[in-house]
Amino acid sequence: MVAGLNRAAAKQEIIVTEKPKYHIIPSEMPSYSPANHTGTKNTRLIGPRVNGAKYLEIALGEIERHEGSPAHAHPDLEQAVYILEGEAMANIDGVPHHVKAGEMMYFPAKVFHDIKILSEKIKMLVIYSPPYDEDPSKVIKTQEVPAA
Repeated sequence: MVAGLNRAAAKQEIIVTEKPKYHIIPSEMPSYSPANHTGTKNTRLIGPRVNGAKYLEIALGEIERHEGSPAHAHPDLEQAVYILEGEAMANIDGVPHHVKAGEMMYFPAKVFHDIKILSEKIKMLVIYSPPYDEDPSKVIKTQEVPAA
């Protein structure tokens, strides 16, 4: 007997009818165009509305050539970006960086950053902590950073 089941029951195929919370297939997830970005398609993989994550959000992002985001910061969250393919120019805290596949960027809270794509497109994993969830109160669009 296997875990209280007879062998015939143990061999039966288990069919999952509910959308999985912990195994995410990006091609089956809805995409969205994030605010403050142009030519961008994000697919949220982990987050409060996807699987109940409380402290982390991960999105798969794709941005087209010459598109990106103007300078902005997040007042109370950190962001990291791992580049899967492509290359771009990113300004982080006023310093330009040429970034490409296999590299990572880190944006601490309140640090202004922008990105312009140089290759045909860029594909990246975007990680936020705590979750961003496209909340407009979690974005600063001007260089005036609120006091800590």
